[in-house]
Amino acid sequence: MTERLRVVTWNINSVRLRLPLLSRLVAALDPDVICLQETKVPDEFFPTAAPAELGYPHFAFKGMKGYNGVAILSRLPIQVKATAPDWCARGDCRHLSVLLDLRSGAVELHNFYVPAGGDIPDRDENPKFGHKLDFIAETRKWFAGPGKLKRGILVGDLNIAPLEHDVWSHRQLLGVVSHTPPETAGLLAWQKRGFYDAVRHFVPEDLKLYTWWSYRNRDWRASDRGRRLDHVWVTQDLKDGLTSHTILKDARDWTQASDHVPVCVELET
Repeated sequence: MTERLRVVTWNINSVRLRLPLLSRLVAALDPDVICLQETKVPDEFFPTAAPAELGYPHFAFKGMKGYNGVAILSRLPIQVKATAPDWCARGDCRHLSVLLDLRSGAVELHNFYVPAGGDIPDRDENPKFGHKLDFIAETRKWFAGPGKLKRGILVGDLNIAPLEHDVWSHRQLLGVVSHTPPETAGLLAWQKRGFYDAVRHFVPEDLKLYTWWSYRNRDWRASDRGRRLDHVWVTQDLKDGLTSHTILKDARDWTQASDHVPVCVELET
């Protein structure tokens, strides 16, 4: 038995501020599951009425005041998993994991918001960069454990553009946080623990591909200086079921837009 599953990941950059945009996302992509990052809201103030109103009666969230935060909205029943460690012992609400209840069998879904890492790519000068590298190292080690890489999907704002054509200029950005060699090597090593890049399945690695454009660019379309920071990975046993993908680039022009755009992948499980 196979079943279609359409998953969206989006760094919404404040769920309360951009709550009206979720209905536009649903209309555009019709996802079964929506994974949000940087929700920026403590749990007691999460807009709990909104998911059901949008058609997503099953949801989970983990948040804090002003920073970080992740949420999963689902049309399918979910079961929250709480087996992951407190990454870097920070308690900073960067990971949420659930089991999706599909007729074809449960799928484990991980939603991550990896630390941005500050501006200086040096662990000694910039503790935020060190935190980012440590976070990636911890996740890589944890996913190497037994039983974690079957019927799984990992999505999120991973804050790293790992490939040469995931940035507008590989040469100019090699020294810029999000594309430095320690970050890209770390992320690709994590992916190689058993995941497969679902978006690059559809877009060859020699083609430019972005999901984020800085607010600093007045005309972001004209300059097109983007980076691919938002990712969807699937475990090896699901890759043959991949059927389509969408980068909702037009969302960057929505009123009060996030600087990230939604990324959608559809697969048959």
